[in-house]
Amino acid sequence: MYFLGIDLGTSSIKLSVFDAEAGKEVCAVALPENEMEINAPKFGWAEQDPNLWWSYTKEGLKRIAQDHGFDLKKIQAVGIAYQMHALVITDEKLNPLRPSIIWCDSRAAEIGNKFYEKIGDKECNNSILGSPGNFTASKLKWVKENETDIYEKAAHIMLPGDYIAAKLSGKAQISRSGLSEGTLWNFKEAKLAEEILSKMGLSEKLIPEIVPNFGEQAKIDSKVAEEVGLSEDVQITYRAGDQPNNAFSLNVLKPDEIATTAGTSAVVYTVSDKDSYDENSRINTFLHVNDSEQQKRNGVMLCINGSGILYQWIRKLVSIGNKELISYENLNYTAAKAPPGCEGLRFYPFGNGVERIFRNKKVNSGIENLNFNIHKPEYLIRSACEGIVFAMNYGFDIMKSVGAGGETVKAGKANLFLSPVFRSIFCNTTNTSLELYNTSGAEGAARGAALGYGFYKNEDEAFSNLRILERLDPDPEMVETYHQIYTNWKQHIKIEE
Repeated sequence: MYFLGIDLGTSSIKLSVFDAEAGKEVCAVALPENEMEINAPKFGWAEQDPNLWWSYTKEGLKRIAQDHGFDLKKIQAVGIAYQMHALVITDEKLNPLRPSIIWCDSRAAEIGNKFYEKIGDKECNNSILGSPGNFTASKLKWVKENETDIYEKAAHIMLPGDYIAAKLSGKAQISRSGLSEGTLWNFKEAKLAEEILSKMGLSEKLIPEIVPNFGEQAKIDSKVAEEVGLSEDVQITYRAGDQPNNAFSLNVLKPDEIATTAGTSAVVYTVSDKDSYDENSRINTFLHVNDSEQQKRNGVMLCINGSGILYQWIRKLVSIGNKELISYENLNYTAAKAPPGCEGLRFYPFGNGVERIFRNKKVNSGIENLNFNIHKPEYLIRSACEGIVFAMNYGFDIMKSVGAGGETVKAGKANLFLSPVFRSIFCNTTNTSLELYNTSGAEGAARGAALGYGFYKNEDEAFSNLRILERLDPDPEMVETYHQIYTNWKQHIKIEE
């Protein structure tokens, strides 16, 4: 029994074929070869073309069949993970009316903040557990105010994974957890937050059919099945935002369990059975994938925008003059040559839009204390890693202040967690143990598809074969060293009022 996972990220789209009986990945592909571009027509904007996502998805299926010799008609069901909080607007025929305004786009932050004040923090906190902030609802409001013709033509709004599901099935849908990601879910009453839509002047008619995260959501369209090589009996049985899905892929499903990832952005995500929120909306709460009427499961999340995108920038910088980009493995090896603290060199990774942990305000980004006689390239690379972890730890402390957190964190051995230096900095700065697993978002989406299809009877069965690769524990001496370095770094953060 084979299941397909699609992970629509910011940098790439990954596809994984998962053998549910053997409990392992059969093959995987990632497109494009280099990272997808983020288009920025104006300062603080960030957009991508949904048509390009669909093109890469089809190309990925083609490569699975051609490069790996896998018969796509063996696939039983599809699971989809996707970059959160983006806005996709389509017409009745599911054609995008404009580029997607993605998660790190800052243009709607002021709109969200104003409505938080207008609606009232008490009502917002009781209903959507925070501010509309820079999330999907605020982005839709921006379109209504600034692109009236597009808003009036709109038939559906969706998140990126919903769009891929719609292109496969011909049906516009959105999940309960997806609505919560867009600050359009009333946690208190467990329903669409009509009051938020109404007070923001947004049409409820734009919300498509609401489906659960798991279960038969839609069947693939017969014409699409013929085009891409899938069976027309294939079902879509799972969808989730990339961070809830990352937690799912690591079997982080119970209260106080924690997952982390450091891809384009850096995230720490913990599960809670409470409607927790930060009064300053610096961290956010969403429905977790396994929330149900029988058990409350929320995901409490902090997000740092500039993580892997900073490491990508460093890679390009140190590769100037080379015919090909220096490998990330080379970057990781080079970073290990510099000492902890990098002789006072400080990096602030806040160059990818406004940051939630600072209440959607602009924060200083870049390098401080650079000395041309002391700091070699390895210092720059390591200080970037330290800056990313320090920013994560800043948010982690906020999470702990609302009762979310723990002593062990799980991560897939991927992206920045492939770096031994980064892993060491993370353990010793956060003073937590780190468990690494050989899994990915695409594999997690495929495993979710198998669970939603009913191949697995429950969550325990679905993860019975997930194995830990390695565990790292903090070193008391290094914890003290990094506490001092982090404290100094934190004191020099500059926030624009």
